[in-house]
Amino acid sequence: MVGLVVAALVVVLAARGLRTLEGVHEFIATYDGHSSQPDAAPAGIPAWLGWQHFLNTFLLVLIVRTGWQVRTERKPPGQWTARPNSFFSPKGNSPKKVSLTQWLHQGLDVLWVVNGLIFIVLLFATGQWMRIVPTDWDVFPHMVSTGLQYASLDWPTENGWVHYNALQLVTYFLTVFVAAPLAILSGIRISTWWPERAPRLNRWYPVEWARAVHFPVMIYFVGFTVVHVFLVFFTGALRNLNHMYTSRDVVDGWGLVIFLVSLVVIAAAWFLTKPLFTAPVAARMGTVTR
Repeated sequence: MVGLVVAALVVVLAARGLRTLEGVHEFIATYDGHSSQPDAAPAGIPAWLGWQHFLNTFLLVLIVRTGWQVRTERKPPGQWTARPNSFFSPKGNSPKKVSLTQWLHQGLDVLWVVNGLIFIVLLFATGQWMRIVPTDWDVFPHMVSTGLQYASLDWPTENGWVHYNALQLVTYFLTVFVAAPLAILSGIRISTWWPERAPRLNRWYPVEWARAVHFPVMIYFVGFTVVHVFLVFFTGALRNLNHMYTSRDVVDGWGLVIFLVSLVVIAAAWFLTKPLFTAPVAARMGTVTR
Protein backbone atom coordinates (compact mmCIF):
# COMPACT_ATOMS: atom_id res chain seq x y z
CA MET A 1 0.00 0.00 0.00
CA VAL A 2 2.80 2.41 0.92
CA GLY A 3 4.49 1.66 -2.40
CA LEU A 4 1.31 2.51 -4.31
CA VAL A 5 0.95 5.81 -2.47
CA VAL A 6 4.57 6.72 -3.19
CA ALA A 7 4.18 5.76 -6.86
CA ALA A 8 1.01 7.85 -7.15
CA LEU A 9 2.75 10.81 -5.53
CA VAL A 10 5.66 10.53 -7.99
CA VAL A 11 3.24 10.44 -10.95
CA VAL A 12 1.39 13.54 -9.69
CA LEU A 13 4.58 15.51 -9.08
CA ALA A 14 6.01 14.49 -12.47
CA ALA A 15 2.80 15.50 -14.27
CA ARG A 16 2.63 18.83 -12.47
CA GLY A 17 6.28 19.45 -13.31
CA LEU A 18 5.67 18.71 -16.98
CA ARG A 19 2.77 21.14 -17.07
CA THR A 20 5.08 23.99 -16.07
CA LEU A 21 6.97 23.55 -19.35
CA GLU A 22 5.93 25.96 -22.07
CA GLY A 23 5.74 23.25 -24.76
CA VAL A 24 3.49 21.06 -22.62
CA HIS A 25 1.31 24.04 -21.72
CA GLU A 26 0.85 24.84 -25.42
CA PHE A 27 0.17 21.17 -26.19
CA ILE A 28 -2.67 21.03 -23.65
CA ALA A 29 -4.04 24.35 -24.92
CA THR A 30 -4.10 22.91 -28.46
CA TYR A 31 -5.43 19.50 -27.43
CA ASP A 32 -7.78 20.10 -24.54
CA GLY A 33 -8.73 16.42 -24.28
CA HIS A 34 -11.85 16.35 -26.46
CA SER A 35 -11.17 14.77 -29.82
CA SER A 36 -13.19 15.42 -32.97
CA GLN A 37 -16.72 14.08 -32.94
CA PRO A 38 -19.06 13.71 -35.96
CA ASP A 39 -21.41 16.66 -36.40
CA ALA A 40 -24.33 14.22 -36.38
CA ALA A 41 -23.42 12.84 -32.95
CA PRO A 42 -26.42 13.09 -30.62
CA ALA A 43 -26.27 15.02 -27.37
CA GLY A 44 -27.61 13.64 -24.15
CA ILE A 45 -28.21 10.19 -22.73
CA PRO A 46 -31.56 8.62 -23.68
CA ALA A 47 -33.69 6.70 -21.20
CA TRP A 48 -32.90 3.32 -22.76
CA LEU A 49 -29.21 3.93 -22.12
CA GLY A 50 -29.94 4.67 -18.47
CA TRP A 51 -31.80 1.36 -18.14
CA GLN A 52 -28.96 -0.41 -19.94
CA HIS A 53 -26.51 1.16 -17.52
CA PHE A 54 -28.42 -0.19 -14.53
CA LEU A 55 -28.89 -3.68 -16.03
CA ASN A 56 -25.21 -3.90 -16.98
CA THR A 57 -24.18 -2.89 -13.47
CA PHE A 58 -26.68 -5.27 -11.87
CA LEU A 59 -25.57 -8.27 -13.96
CA LEU A 60 -21.87 -7.45 -13.89
CA VAL A 61 -21.77 -7.33 -10.08
CA LEU A 62 -23.38 -10.77 -9.85
CA ILE A 63 -21.26 -12.20 -12.69
CA VAL A 64 -18.03 -11.05 -11.06
CA ARG A 65 -19.18 -12.41 -7.70
CA THR A 66 -20.09 -15.85 -9.04
CA GLY A 67 -17.04 -15.94 -11.31
CA TRP A 68 -14.77 -15.30 -8.36
CA GLN A 69 -16.60 -17.99 -6.37
CA VAL A 70 -16.14 -20.51 -9.21
CA ARG A 71 -12.44 -19.73 -9.22
CA THR A 72 -11.88 -19.88 -5.45
CA GLU A 73 -14.42 -22.23 -3.85
CA ARG A 74 -12.90 -25.53 -2.72
CA LYS A 75 -16.15 -27.20 -1.74
CA PRO A 76 -19.06 -26.09 -3.95
CA PRO A 77 -22.43 -25.75 -2.21
CA GLY A 78 -23.85 -28.28 -4.65
CA GLN A 79 -23.42 -29.92 -8.05
CA TRP A 80 -25.65 -29.47 -11.06
CA THR A 81 -26.05 -31.65 -14.15
CA ALA A 82 -27.97 -30.46 -17.18
CA ARG A 83 -30.60 -32.56 -18.91
CA PRO A 84 -29.38 -34.16 -22.16
CA ASN A 85 -29.94 -32.07 -25.29
CA SER A 86 -31.07 -29.08 -23.26
CA PHE A 87 -30.09 -25.42 -23.36
CA PHE A 88 -27.07 -25.90 -21.10
CA SER A 89 -26.06 -29.21 -22.74
CA PRO A 90 -26.49 -28.92 -26.53
CA LYS A 91 -26.95 -31.94 -28.76
CA GLY A 92 -23.68 -33.80 -29.21
CA ASN A 93 -22.42 -32.99 -25.72
CA SER A 94 -22.72 -35.36 -22.80
CA PRO A 95 -24.26 -33.58 -19.80
CA LYS A 96 -21.47 -32.20 -17.60
CA LYS A 97 -21.62 -32.03 -13.83
CA VAL A 98 -20.62 -28.54 -12.71
CA SER A 99 -20.90 -26.63 -9.47
CA LEU A 100 -24.14 -24.90 -8.66
CA THR A 101 -22.16 -21.66 -8.73
CA GLN A 102 -21.00 -22.27 -12.30
CA TRP A 103 -24.59 -22.94 -13.38
CA LEU A 104 -25.63 -19.59 -11.89
CA HIS A 105 -22.63 -17.87 -13.47
CA GLN A 106 -23.55 -19.20 -16.92
CA GLY A 107 -27.20 -18.24 -16.48
CA LEU A 108 -26.23 -14.68 -15.58
CA ASP A 109 -23.87 -14.62 -18.55
CA VAL A 110 -26.77 -15.40 -20.87
CA LEU A 111 -28.76 -12.44 -19.51
CA TRP A 112 -25.70 -10.19 -19.82
CA VAL A 113 -25.12 -11.20 -23.44
CA VAL A 114 -28.79 -10.67 -24.35
CA ASN A 115 -28.72 -7.27 -22.68
CA GLY A 116 -25.49 -6.47 -24.53
CA LEU A 117 -26.97 -7.39 -27.91
CA ILE A 118 -29.93 -5.08 -27.26
CA PHE A 119 -27.45 -2.37 -26.26
CA ILE A 120 -25.44 -2.75 -29.49
CA VAL A 121 -28.56 -2.65 -31.67
CA LEU A 122 -29.86 0.50 -29.97
CA LEU A 123 -26.38 2.04 -29.96
CA PHE A 124 -26.21 1.97 -33.76
CA ALA A 125 -29.92 2.58 -34.35
CA THR A 126 -29.86 5.84 -32.40
CA GLY A 127 -26.42 7.12 -33.44
CA GLN A 128 -25.08 6.89 -29.88
CA TRP A 129 -22.15 4.88 -31.25
CA MET A 130 -20.61 8.17 -32.47
CA ARG A 131 -20.07 9.16 -28.84
CA ILE A 132 -17.94 6.11 -27.96
CA VAL A 133 -16.19 5.17 -31.21
CA PRO A 134 -13.04 7.12 -32.21
CA THR A 135 -13.53 8.69 -35.63
CA ASP A 136 -10.39 10.83 -35.96
CA TRP A 137 -6.67 10.30 -35.38
CA ASP A 138 -6.59 13.36 -33.12
CA VAL A 139 -7.93 11.08 -30.38
CA PHE A 140 -4.32 10.09 -29.57
CA PRO A 141 -2.89 13.54 -28.69
CA HIS A 142 -6.12 14.32 -26.85
CA MET A 143 -5.67 11.10 -24.84
CA VAL A 144 -2.15 12.18 -23.84
CA SER A 145 -3.47 15.61 -22.86
CA THR A 146 -6.32 14.13 -20.80
CA GLY A 147 -3.92 11.74 -19.08
CA LEU A 148 -1.60 14.61 -18.10
CA GLN A 149 -4.53 16.64 -16.78
CA TYR A 150 -5.81 13.75 -14.65
CA ALA A 151 -2.32 12.84 -13.42
CA SER A 152 -1.60 16.42 -12.37
CA LEU A 153 -4.91 16.53 -10.43
CA ASP A 154 -5.95 19.53 -12.54
CA TRP A 155 -8.74 17.65 -14.28
CA PRO A 156 -10.23 18.55 -17.65
CA THR A 157 -13.52 20.41 -17.79
CA GLU A 158 -16.23 17.83 -18.37
CA ASN A 159 -19.64 17.83 -19.98
CA GLY A 160 -20.43 14.19 -20.62
CA TRP A 161 -23.94 15.15 -21.70
CA VAL A 162 -22.42 16.51 -24.93
CA HIS A 163 -18.94 15.07 -25.42
CA TYR A 164 -16.78 12.53 -23.57
CA ASN A 165 -13.08 13.28 -23.28
CA ALA A 166 -10.64 11.18 -25.29
CA LEU A 167 -9.73 8.81 -22.46
CA GLN A 168 -13.38 8.18 -21.67
CA LEU A 169 -14.19 7.63 -25.33
CA VAL A 170 -11.40 5.10 -25.89
CA THR A 171 -12.10 3.34 -22.58
CA TYR A 172 -15.80 2.96 -23.43
CA PHE A 173 -14.86 1.74 -26.90
CA LEU A 174 -12.46 -0.88 -25.51
CA THR A 175 -15.00 -1.99 -22.90
CA VAL A 176 -17.86 -2.45 -25.38
CA PHE A 177 -16.04 -3.67 -28.48
CA VAL A 178 -12.96 -5.46 -27.10
CA ALA A 179 -13.33 -6.50 -23.44
CA ALA A 180 -16.95 -7.67 -23.71
CA PRO A 181 -16.35 -9.85 -26.81
CA LEU A 182 -13.22 -11.31 -25.17
CA ALA A 183 -15.24 -12.16 -22.05
CA ILE A 184 -17.87 -13.89 -24.18
CA LEU A 185 -15.47 -15.82 -26.41
CA SER A 186 -13.33 -17.01 -23.51
CA GLY A 187 -16.37 -17.79 -21.37
CA ILE A 188 -18.00 -19.95 -24.05
CA ARG A 189 -14.82 -22.02 -24.32
CA ILE A 190 -14.92 -22.82 -20.60
CA SER A 191 -18.68 -23.37 -20.45
CA THR A 192 -20.87 -26.44 -20.89
CA TRP A 193 -21.90 -25.11 -24.31
CA TRP A 194 -18.55 -25.72 -25.97
CA PRO A 195 -18.71 -28.74 -28.36
CA GLU A 196 -16.72 -31.59 -26.85
CA ARG A 197 -16.57 -33.64 -30.05
CA ALA A 198 -14.66 -31.10 -32.11
CA PRO A 199 -10.99 -32.10 -31.86
CA ARG A 200 -9.77 -29.69 -34.54
CA LEU A 201 -11.61 -26.75 -33.00
CA ASN A 202 -10.33 -27.68 -29.54
CA ARG A 203 -6.80 -27.90 -30.91
CA TRP A 204 -7.06 -24.46 -32.50
CA TYR A 205 -8.57 -22.92 -29.37
CA PRO A 206 -7.20 -24.69 -26.26
CA VAL A 207 -9.12 -24.21 -23.04
CA GLU A 208 -5.90 -22.94 -21.41
CA TRP A 209 -5.98 -19.91 -23.73
CA ALA A 210 -9.53 -19.12 -22.70
CA ARG A 211 -8.69 -19.36 -18.99
CA ALA A 212 -5.64 -17.12 -19.52
CA VAL A 213 -7.92 -14.44 -21.03
CA HIS A 214 -11.09 -14.79 -18.98
CA PHE A 215 -9.70 -13.87 -15.56
CA PRO A 216 -7.72 -10.77 -16.71
CA VAL A 217 -10.84 -9.54 -18.52
CA MET A 218 -12.76 -9.87 -15.26
CA ILE A 219 -10.07 -7.83 -13.51
CA TYR A 220 -10.38 -5.22 -16.28
CA PHE A 221 -14.13 -4.90 -15.70
CA VAL A 222 -13.61 -4.53 -11.94
CA GLY A 223 -10.95 -1.86 -12.49
CA PHE A 224 -13.10 -0.06 -15.05
CA THR A 225 -16.06 -0.03 -12.64
CA VAL A 226 -13.99 1.29 -9.71
CA VAL A 227 -12.49 4.13 -11.76
CA HIS A 228 -15.84 4.89 -13.39
CA VAL A 229 -17.65 5.19 -10.05
CA PHE A 230 -14.80 7.30 -8.62
CA LEU A 231 -14.96 9.79 -11.49
CA VAL A 232 -18.77 9.93 -11.41
CA PHE A 233 -18.66 11.08 -7.78
CA PHE A 234 -15.65 13.38 -8.03
CA THR A 235 -16.52 15.22 -11.26
CA GLY A 236 -20.01 16.40 -10.29
CA ALA A 237 -21.92 13.56 -8.65
CA LEU A 238 -25.47 14.94 -8.82
CA ARG A 239 -25.24 16.00 -12.47
CA ASN A 240 -23.52 12.76 -13.52
CA LEU A 241 -26.03 10.57 -11.68
CA ASN A 242 -28.88 12.46 -13.34
CA HIS A 243 -27.25 11.85 -16.73
CA MET A 244 -27.05 8.14 -15.99
CA TYR A 245 -30.29 7.46 -14.14
CA THR A 246 -32.82 10.15 -15.13
CA SER A 247 -31.61 11.15 -18.62
CA ARG A 248 -31.60 14.84 -17.61
CA ASP A 249 -28.83 17.42 -17.64
CA VAL A 250 -29.75 19.00 -14.32
CA VAL A 251 -28.40 19.16 -10.79
CA ASP A 252 -30.85 17.76 -8.28
CA GLY A 253 -31.17 14.72 -6.04
CA TRP A 254 -33.30 12.39 -8.18
CA GLY A 255 -30.37 10.68 -9.85
CA LEU A 256 -28.81 10.02 -6.45
CA VAL A 257 -32.10 8.62 -5.12
CA ILE A 258 -32.47 6.22 -8.04
CA PHE A 259 -28.80 5.23 -7.72
CA LEU A 260 -29.28 4.38 -4.03
CA VAL A 261 -32.42 2.38 -4.83
CA SER A 262 -30.42 0.48 -7.49
CA LEU A 263 -27.83 -0.39 -4.85
CA VAL A 264 -30.58 -1.83 -2.66
CA VAL A 265 -31.81 -3.93 -5.60
CA ILE A 266 -28.28 -5.19 -6.30
CA ALA A 267 -27.76 -6.00 -2.60
CA ALA A 268 -31.03 -7.95 -2.56
CA ALA A 269 -30.00 -9.89 -5.66
CA TRP A 270 -26.61 -10.59 -4.05
CA PHE A 271 -28.45 -12.11 -1.07
CA LEU A 272 -30.78 -14.14 -3.32
CA THR A 273 -27.87 -15.79 -5.13
CA LYS A 274 -27.31 -18.01 -2.10
CA PRO A 275 -27.80 -21.76 -2.77
CA LEU A 276 -30.93 -21.74 -0.58
CA PHE A 277 -32.66 -19.72 -3.30
CA THR A 278 -30.81 -20.78 -6.46
CA ALA A 279 -30.94 -24.56 -5.95
CA PRO A 280 -34.73 -24.85 -6.50
CA VAL A 281 -34.42 -22.87 -9.75
CA ALA A 282 -31.47 -24.98 -10.89
CA ALA A 283 -33.42 -28.15 -10.13
CA ARG A 284 -36.01 -27.13 -12.72
CA MET A 285 -33.30 -27.11 -15.41
CA GLY A 286 -31.33 -30.19 -14.38
CA THR A 287 -30.33 -32.35 -11.45
CA VAL A 288 -28.96 -30.85 -8.25
CA THR A 289 -26.85 -33.06 -5.96
CA ARG A 290 -24.58 -32.54 -2.99
